[in-house]
Amino acid sequence: MSTQSRRGLIGIPFVAAVLAIYTAMRLFSTAVLVWIATSQQDPSIFTGRNPRYFDVAAQWDGQWYQRIAVNGYPDRLPIGESGQVLQNEWAFYPVFPYLARWVMTLTGWPFAVAGTVVATVLGYAAAVVIAGMLRERVGVGASLGAVALLAGFPAAPVLQVAYTESLALLLLGSVLWALLRRKWVLAGALALLTGLARPVALPLGLVALVAVLRRWRERHEAPVSRAEWAAMVATLASCAVSGLLWPMIVWWRTGNSAAYPLTMSAWRRGEPLEPFKPTLEVAQLVLGETRGPVLVALAIGLLCLAVLGPWAAGLGAELRVWLLGYPLYLLAALEPWTSIYRYLMLLFPLFVIVLGAGWAPQDPRGVQPRWVFTLRLLVVVLLFLGWQVWWTWELFMFVPPTDNPP
Repeated sequence: MSTQSRRGLIGIPFVAAVLAIYTAMRLFSTAVLVWIATSQQDPSIFTGRNPRYFDVAAQWDGQWYQRIAVNGYPDRLPIGESGQVLQNEWAFYPVFPYLARWVMTLTGWPFAVAGTVVATVLGYAAAVVIAGMLRERVGVGASLGAVALLAGFPAAPVLQVAYTESLALLLLGSVLWALLRRKWVLAGALALLTGLARPVALPLGLVALVAVLRRWRERHEAPVSRAEWAAMVATLASCAVSGLLWPMIVWWRTGNSAAYPLTMSAWRRGEPLEPFKPTLEVAQLVLGETRGPVLVALAIGLLCLAVLGPWAAGLGAELRVWLLGYPLYLLAALEPWTSIYRYLMLLFPLFVIVLGAGWAPQDPRGVQPRWVFTLRLLVVVLLFLGWQVWWTWELFMFVPPTDNPP
């Protein structure tokens, strides 16, 4: 039986299945976080005002978001004794902390509770959106399997703590779904909102460009009206503006045109960002001077093989471009340290390929027995859950006085 059948659960039953799978994974993550909070975490992080779970859930980046939710952004960049810009709130995008502030105002909850609730609710919404989008491409079984892998991913505890991954997944899934359905105006509006939540405008704009080009190629079979042309152009413009929106706001608020890049360089000890340099430096540091770059190149080659092969054709051009463009952006623009686990969650369409369910629906090579699909899913889920325990212990738990951030 093919796992790529487009028939099966629809409407409420499908959503209920997504929510049930996602809830099961969240219960597992909750158990791991409670174990960390109650018996393993150094008590120095606990405030005494919140249950321990919420104190753990609001650490690391959550502390920055708490400052923004409570105090807003500073009008001036903090400067150290050496004259360099120090780490500050402007590195963190505003949608999540302001949502948390709204919940705090509405309920009277402290940030630790409000931020955790916001992230958890957004995670559920993201799971439904992602499952719905993938179902239209690869069918019910594969979409539910992909949600299970996403929800059980090693870094999945961040989907229920004061982090922005759940928001990023919801917005990304919504933009991609709008592009796949050619809802150009909606895609453009969501892209603008994404520009205030996560710096992914460049690869997202590439996906939008591919979607527009595909629609242009179909103009003879399905003519493009002037209104649709205008909407497509507006979508591309929105993606471009999305990448500039937050840096421009930071400039406007601080009066410094270089405020955002200077703030981001503060996380690299003041070193200016050079494309691909941080990735190569980290690879050489962790894996060796020669072996590091070789292994990075090998990983890129394997990703290209996975995404460009016929076993991924069912995803369609737009999702395949995302699976290639986003990692390229990560390699070029970010320092892939311990946070790389979280960043990789946005590659969720890759889980369809891992499950062997990415073949085009008319390709007979994509037919696999249900038990093979189920066994593959079970093995990967168990691997991810074990990995998640390690990730929470090694990265999310804070070991004073300093530690590697998740």
